[in-house]
Amino acid sequence: MGSIVTWPKHRLPGSPEIRAKALEAVTQAFAPTVESLDVDLGLDQLFEQIYVPVACSILDRLTPGTPFIVGINGAQGAGKATLYNLLEVILTEGFGLKVTGFSIDDLYLTRAERVSLAQTVHPLLKTRGVPGTHDVELGIQLLNQLKQAGPNDLTRIPIFDKSTDERVPEQMWHEWHGSADVIIFDGWCVGSIAEPEASLISPINELEKLEDPDGVWRHYVNRQLATSYQELFSCLDMLVMLKVPNMQAVYDWRAVQEEKLKDRASLLYSERSSADPLRIMDGTEINRFIAHYERLTRWMLEEIPTRADITLALNANHKIEKIILP
Repeated sequence: MGSIVTWPKHRLPGSPEIRAKALEAVTQAFAPTVESLDVDLGLDQLFEQIYVPVACSILDRLTPGTPFIVGINGAQGAGKATLYNLLEVILTEGFGLKVTGFSIDDLYLTRAERVSLAQTVHPLLKTRGVPGTHDVELGIQLLNQLKQAGPNDLTRIPIFDKSTDERVPEQMWHEWHGSADVIIFDGWCVGSIAEPEASLISPINELEKLEDPDGVWRHYVNRQLATSYQELFSCLDMLVMLKVPNMQAVYDWRAVQEEKLKDRASLLYSERSSADPLRIMDGTEINRFIAHYERLTRWMLEEIPTRADITLALNANHKIEKIILP
């Protein structure tokens, strides 16, 4: 599996020596995986041509002693968690940096909070995902806490369980000890800005047409994005986008995620009571779920590549086919 595209040679970050050091470290880190699979995955080529340059772009922007916050934007199924993990390995193994982070998904409001929003603002706010359904203050607090953390400080990072549609109890949250050099904040709408008001007038799909005919929900979402979410996103020092090819890919890739979620949940909650069933979606439910995201996803695909620090454009086979730099 070779990469489809290479990093523009005249824009390669870092020195050849720095890139070679990072490549050697990450290749060694992944060697056991490649050996166990007994197949040439072409990972070293992908690392050299794409992922090491992304990591070096972060390294070039670092100021020693000052934590650096990287935002990763990408629609459902784009591969945000994979990119996060690759960057963590490269920066940790290649450069000895301390890397932590979290997803905007882990900031979702509790189910009770979303039910309250549904009752007081609009019924569609019961469904997690759109701006207005996250605890933005918690996100700002977490980023500031991680940036200011000393060597002996403990930061507790929330976890949201999508199979139960609920935030897990605080005693089960991740724990990060000490300071961090790089903080990665990923999420489908991370770094996005509000749409022009005129764009909100016409429904974009059947969900909006039938369940938000007056535009109350989409205007509320847009207001949240224009206000509190901009305070959250202003914490970012760098923005990387994984650009999906179209909405159909979002539906297809989200369906794959749901199957993986189902498999994981069946192991974790094998004895869960039928009175509180797992919230695993079938195909029809996935289509409805993604419809909540469609408006902002289309807007981000149009707008974010014009200002992101790095855009990695994916094709329908989930491979990077173009690298867009400002």
